[in-house]
Amino acid sequence: AKVKQPISNGLVSKGRLLSVKMAALSKDDGSSVDQSLNPRVAALQPSKTMALTDLARALKEQGVPVIGLAAGEPDFDTPAAIVEAGVAALREGYTRYTPNAGTSQLQAAICHKLQEENGLEYEPKHIVVSNGAKQSIAQAILATCGPGDEVVIPAPYWVSYPEMVRLSGAEGVVVPTFQEEGFLLSPDSLSAALTDRSRVLILCSPSNPTGAVYPRERLQEIAQIVSRHPRLLVISDEIYEHIIYPPAEHVSFASLPGMWDRTLTVNGFSKCFAMTGWRLGYLAAPAAFALACARVQSQQTSGASSVAQHAALAALGLGRAGGQPVQEMKEAFHARRDYVVGRLQSMEGIQLSSPDGAFYVMPDVSSFLGPSVEALSWGPVPDVDSLCRYLVEEAQVALVPGDAFGIDTCLRISYAASMEVLTEALDRIENALKPDRFSGR
Repeated sequence: AKVKQPISNGLVSKGRLLSVKMAALSKDDGSSVDQSLNPRVAALQPSKTMALTDLARALKEQGVPVIGLAAGEPDFDTPAAIVEAGVAALREGYTRYTPNAGTSQLQAAICHKLQEENGLEYEPKHIVVSNGAKQSIAQAILATCGPGDEVVIPAPYWVSYPEMVRLSGAEGVVVPTFQEEGFLLSPDSLSAALTDRSRVLILCSPSNPTGAVYPRERLQEIAQIVSRHPRLLVISDEIYEHIIYPPAEHVSFASLPGMWDRTLTVNGFSKCFAMTGWRLGYLAAPAAFALACARVQSQQTSGASSVAQHAALAALGLGRAGGQPVQEMKEAFHARRDYVVGRLQSMEGIQLSSPDGAFYVMPDVSSFLGPSVEALSWGPVPDVDSLCRYLVEEAQVALVPGDAFGIDTCLRISYAASMEVLTEALDRIENALKPDRFSGR
C-alpha cells in the first residue's frame, strides 16, 4: 500500500527537562514587516535527529548527564593521513574557490574508485562534488522532480527525503517496509505504488535508519520493475557502503543491467571516513542529470571546500574500501552492533532483528505504547514520542522516535559511540523499561 505524504515530523517540545524549544520563524516580535514565507518552505518540518542531538548538547551544558545516541555521526577521529592532507593544503595555499563541480583531480579519483570498487564506468563530466551527500541528494531531487511528479520513498526513511521532495514541489509516496521482512522494499509493494506520475524511487543501502542492506537478488527484482516505467529514475544513496558486515555485500544499483542510464548515485566521505565536519559528498550520474545538478549548485553554493577536496584525495588513497583505517572502524562498529543487538534482544518487550550495515538499530517498542500504557513514575505513554521523552527524562538517554522516519512503533539508536558509553546507555534503558515500571501494557 502507498501512503501519500503528509508526514508528521514535529519537534519534541514538552516534558520536565525538555525546556529547549525552537522559536517559530513567524513569531510576533512587534515588527510591522510581512513575515510570510514561501509556502513550500513554511511546510518544511524540522529534523528530529538534529533537534534531539541539539537537545542532548544543551542539557549537557546545563549539567545534566545525558547520553546522546541520536546523531548519525562516527565517534572516531578522521584518519591521520586525511587530516595531514588537509593541513598541507592550508599551508600550501589551497584556500581559493574551486571549480563548481569539483577539482579535476578529485573527479578523476572518484571515477577510479567507482570503477574499481563498484564496477561503474564514469567520466569526470558525470561527477558533481558537493558540500556533503545531503546537498547531492537535494540537488538530484530538485533537478529531476517538480509539481505533478511522485517520488517513491520506502519507510523507514532518512528524515530529509520527504522534506527535500516537498521543497521540490513533487509529492512523496511513502511505501512501508517491515521488520519481519528485513525492512526491505518488496517488489509487490513497489509495483503497487508506481503510477504514470512516478519520477524517482529513492533507495538507501546500507540504510539509515534501519541498517538494512539490499541483497543483489532483491535489487535485481526492483530493477526489473523500474525498467518497465520509462520515466522512472532511481536515486541510490550509498553513503554507508563500507560500513557493512559479512556475509552482506554492497551492490551499487547503477551496476545492474540497464540501470546506469536511470540511476543517480550519491556517496561521500562523512560516514565511512569519519569526515562529517569536512562536508563533502558527490553525485555520479548520466551527463544530462549531472549537468542539471551542477547548475543548481552553481546558483546556490558553488564549489565545495578546497581543503576538504584535498583531504578527500588522501581518503581515496588509503586503499580499497578505505584501507586499514576504515577497516578498523568497521570492526569496531561490528562489535558494537553485536553488543547492542544482544542487549536489546534480551530486554522484555523489545523486538529487534540484527541489521547488516550502517551504525543504527531500530527496535520495535510497540509493547510500551498505547492509550492505556503509563510509566508509573512519569505519566502516560501513548506513542513513541512520549516514550522518547520518558527515556530522556528518566533514563537521561536521547534517542530518536521512529515517527521521524515514517514508522511509529520503533525508535532509532545510533551505536556510533564507545563501548563504555553504550554499556551505560543500555543499562539506563533497561532499567527504565523494566516491566514493573509500567502499567496498562
